[in-house]
Amino acid sequence: MRNRSGFGWLEFVLGILMIGLGILTFIRPRGMMNALVVLYAVIVLLTGISDILFYVRTERYTGFGPIVALIAGIVSVMTGMMLLIYPDVGEWILYLLLPMWFIAHNIFNLANLNVLRFAAGDFCYYVSLIVSVVGLVLGFLMILHPFRTAYIVSILIGIHLILTGANCIVIALGKNGLKS
Repeated sequence: MRNRSGFGWLEFVLGILMIGLGILTFIRPRGMMNALVVLYAVIVLLTGISDILFYVRTERYTGFGPIVALIAGIVSVMTGMMLLIYPDVGEWILYLLLPMWFIAHNIFNLANLNVLRFAAGDFCYYVSLIVSVVGLVLGFLMILHPFRTAYIVSILIGIHLILTGANCIVIALGKNGLKS
């Protein structure tokens, strides 16, 4: 293991973007969906790239990588690309693909909780556990009730983005001075 005393800049920037996007989504839930499609795409792409980088780094240091991270990353990148390619139907894409992204990304987070507990401590572990379970529930609710969810999905997504953004910032701050 090598010493690392760096700040988690990718997680920090991702956290700030998610909190900002969550606040915007929460303030204007109905009118913001079309306007935010590109921003959602960027965040989903960054999350996917982050997941894939996690897989690559883990494989480089341990000889094997968590396949869930690779799959979640690929799903995230595909979702982000779809949002960028089809901005006119971005709202429908969000209603169809965003639940899959919520589920895939939160399964990845749950699968890697032990690594997070080891690297960042119990507090980050419990925050990530709670945020990931909430994200899974929201993802399944969006799949089960797409038309009812269409009216409140912006608010739910806004709340989850704020929580996920805060979690990213906690993880970024938790990396300071860690050995990994």
